[in-house]
Amino acid sequence: MTEIIKLQNISKSFLTEEIETRALHNINLTINQGEYLSLSGQSGCGKSTLLSLLGLLDVPTTGSYHLANSDVSSLSRDQRASIRSKKIGFVFQSFNLISDLTVEENVMLPLTYHSDKSQAVIAEKVNEVLAKVEMGHRRNHYPSQLSGGQQQRVAVARALVNNPAIILADEPTGNLDSKNAESVLQLFDQLHQEGATICMVTHDPMSAKRASRCLEMFDGQLIKDHHNQHGDDKYQATAELALG
Repeated sequence: MTEIIKLQNISKSFLTEEIETRALHNINLTINQGEYLSLSGQSGCGKSTLLSLLGLLDVPTTGSYHLANSDVSSLSRDQRASIRSKKIGFVFQSFNLISDLTVEENVMLPLTYHSDKSQAVIAEKVNEVLAKVEMGHRRNHYPSQLSGGQQQRVAVARALVNNPAIILADEPTGNLDSKNAESVLQLFDQLHQEGATICMVTHDPMSAKRASRCLEMFDGQLIKDHHNQHGDDKYQATAELALG
């Protein structure tokens, strides 16, 4: 299998008012192409910090991070932004759509960072991803004219438009009712079946069980790594990582 992400001995500490807080401790994780992971754990366990590191929004205090076989552990902010725009798709709980841009313009936005693409190529790609999330008919609408579920579908299309190596989703159903949440989760199921690599932070056990691999965190550490056996809804433990 092709390795997309490899974290080795990753730790992250924050210094506030001369007090050091350890958010992550000695994280080792490999994610292969086509995997669908869920990342769960109680509030404050380090899920969001880990997702920020995976998404190159932050850098580790110690340890190494390889993304698509390149060491990205200690890049500058501009270097990280460049790689992020090409390799990573984000889906946030609050959708993060720009209110005064249409659906089409929101989805197109990541491609504007790549001046080598022609307008025809950009238009074709935007059409493709809007069709995939069944939002082509709303292309000229603004976010305020959409339901929460529709806004999240647009956010997924925006995450897909650059053909990212991995999609990072942070509580993607957190602001949705059960019907819209199920619709978005079905979309992630479909993307996974089509070969997308997905890592989803979720506090919802039922959402976590949709993934093919389920990680659990506690106190800044990965404590469990399960593969989900779809069909009989049971987990097969592939690793039990000791605390401390």
